Amino acid sequence: MVELSTFMAGGGVRGGMAYGVTDEFGNQVVENAVDIHDIHATILHLLGVDHERLVFRHGGRDQRLTDVHGRVIREVLV
Repeated sequence: MVELSTFMAGGGVRGGMAYGVTDEFGNQVVENAVDIHDIHATILHLLGVDHERLVFRHGGRDQRLTDVHGRVIREVLV
């Protein structure tokens, strides 16, 4: 799991909140872990795109921007 700090503002994102908790040293995620696929899925949702239906053909097979991972983080949405 990648530890990531992301700033999102406007467009339906709840302001002034922190989502997720790390340990006292900031090394490990303790609560509400997300990865980059979840953030991409959330941004696509805010743009009005269903990340599970958005597919493109590459190398002879269908692929998604969020791969087989990704869920919309509804807790950060207004």
